[in-house]
Amino acid sequence: MSAFAELCAASNFSFLRAAAHPEELVETAKELGLAGIGIADRNSLAGIVRAHSIARELEFPLAVGARLVFRDATPDILAYPKDRPAYARLTRLLTIGNRRAPKGECWLDFGDFLNHCEGLQAIVTPLIQAGDAPDEILKNCLEKVREACGEVWLAARFTFDGEDRRRLRLLKKVALETGAKLIATSEPLQHVPERRALMDVISCIREKVTLDNAGRLLAANAERHLKTGGEVARLYKDAPEAVEETVRFLEGAKFSLDELSYQYPDETVEGYPSSQAALEALSWQGAARRYPEGIPAGVRASLERELDIVRTLNYAPYFLTVADIVRFAREERGILCQGRGSAANSTICYVLGVTAVNPATSSLLFDRFISTERNEPPDIDVDFEHERREEVIQYVYNKYGRHRAALAATLICYRRRSAIRDVCKAFGYSEDRIASLSKMQQWWSKGTTEADLASLGLDLSDARLMTCLKLVRELRDFPRHLSQHVGGIVITRDRLDDVVPIQNAAMEDRTVVEWNKDDLQVLKILKVDMLALGMLTCIRKAFDMIGETYPGWDGKGEKLTLDTLPKEDASVYRMLHRAESAGEFQVESRAQMSMLPRLKPTTFYDLVIEVAIVRPGPIQGGMVHPYLKRRQGLEPVTYPSKALEAVLERTLGVPLFQEQAMQIAIVGAGFTPPEADKLRRAMATFRRVGTI
Repeated sequence: MSAFAELCAASNFSFLRAAAHPEELVETAKELGLAGIGIADRNSLAGIVRAHSIARELEFPLAVGARLVFRDATPDILAYPKDRPAYARLTRLLTIGNRRAPKGECWLDFGDFLNHCEGLQAIVTPLIQAGDAPDEILKNCLEKVREACGEVWLAARFTFDGEDRRRLRLLKKVALETGAKLIATSEPLQHVPERRALMDVISCIREKVTLDNAGRLLAANAERHLKTGGEVARLYKDAPEAVEETVRFLEGAKFSLDELSYQYPDETVEGYPSSQAALEALSWQGAARRYPEGIPAGVRASLERELDIVRTLNYAPYFLTVADIVRFAREERGILCQGRGSAANSTICYVLGVTAVNPATSSLLFDRFISTERNEPPDIDVDFEHERREEVIQYVYNKYGRHRAALAATLICYRRRSAIRDVCKAFGYSEDRIASLSKMQQWWSKGTTEADLASLGLDLSDARLMTCLKLVRELRDFPRHLSQHVGGIVITRDRLDDVVPIQNAAMEDRTVVEWNKDDLQVLKILKVDMLALGMLTCIRKAFDMIGETYPGWDGKGEKLTLDTLPKEDASVYRMLHRAESAGEFQVESRAQMSMLPRLKPTTFYDLVIEVAIVRPGPIQGGMVHPYLKRRQGLEPVTYPSKALEAVLERTLGVPLFQEQAMQIAIVGAGFTPPEADKLRRAMATFRRVGTI
């Protein structure tokens, strides 16, 4: 390992200002043998979780920081927290800049930094053109930062413009005059020099110009990439102390995202000594309502086990929060809502009224939802009437406050069409040419040959076009900007902006954290998904029409609800046999309509199978035709073993559901439920191979 750490790297989460994924920077830094790396994106911590995740996996030192860009003439400052309190001050600082600016911008002043700089290590990055001398603004900035922080570093970068040696002497002089410490950097915007071409295109996209007209907006060379310690030592032979200072700086930037001890808000319920006691009492009360004839032994055992796991992982407040949100929607506002997704695997969610999936009549596994071994936060999705969901979101904001609740982010990345459009515009191609290229999909695949390209009418001798298409492929999956999640909301016990920066959303009265659901899961931060479903609005309007047209139709004068809706109506199934399902949620597509007359569902579980088999997994796995043949009596029903018959009996010996894959692993291979869930997740994950 070299005695050099690169501390001024920027990833593509600086949004159209750098050309490397955070993971690529960390991996390359380790391959080059650096002592560590610091990634500081422009007024943002949006990509740092990805860098942290790979750095933790590789056991490679990572400094967590942000590049602060100010509205006034102050030079940029790279701020790295020494500890957890300093990190909280950094996230508060970024939140201040975000909240005072429109979506996607951060308006910071130098005074804001000075008010929040305690515990931060600061690197000032001067912008000195060829022939210029450091000005008084730079010196004044260095002196004020040193006074506020106790020490300050001055970045020195080689630009290879013929003035580097002279500039280095000037910076050494400034450092001496101001008490700053000189620190070596390449200020990399890419992990390898080969990304320079993409960096030029990204610059053109950002500035809305073509490559032919970009001029000095383009990089003068490809040198802004990660370099080995030996190469940096050679460049800074006149200032070896600047190289040595990088390691000392890295040792001081001790903060790690592993220190984020996320605290879910305490949900106090009157009359109970703790959240766990409240959850247990409410769960048993709900079970008694759900099963007035007596709680089945299997449900009782399941509920006891789930409550024990929730107690071990201390997730009781989370379940109480979801139950309170559902209570508000149903009881105070009369809004229809329904839990779904993996939460349906939970007996707790059923007895609390969050979901309507009865565990006594299903074979769902709670370990797919939550387990002590996996130690990941539960994820509960609740659908609300799409026209009234905003009322529920604002209830959460009003109850917890803007400083404790915000929506999760969604990362908008370049996809095929958007990458083609932006890159081709940078190359100066006409709209007609861009439109024709956008329609061509075959060339996108990795296995595409030159013959495939030629068959699409592309001129393989056109080097400019081939370069353009190559860069389109490179740009794909690059982050474009942050947007708001459709409904995932994060709530904390204390200030949320002590954990992650908060920014304004495009929609009024909405605020968003900088991390998406994957980032939140990595850091084990809980969120509640409050989603909008148009069908619930349709059902509610249907209930209202029935109540107006047939008052007291049930003989009791009670209003129709999801729980009292008549089940297994034979006339409904007769309509489905005729494929009369237009407007029926989940069975209205062409594919579903063609399957309904063949499957002829007669029970709700048949509909569950109907929805499940018209999906890529069962179709590609060759499960659809065997099931249909067995259901129609054209093929005998067989089972791999007597032990697996109980697992596969309801689906005629053909595995159709992920829960069945888990149960097969448990029954057939002796897996524990958490191990079986790991297998399920590995089977469903395409980004990482080899985990199975």
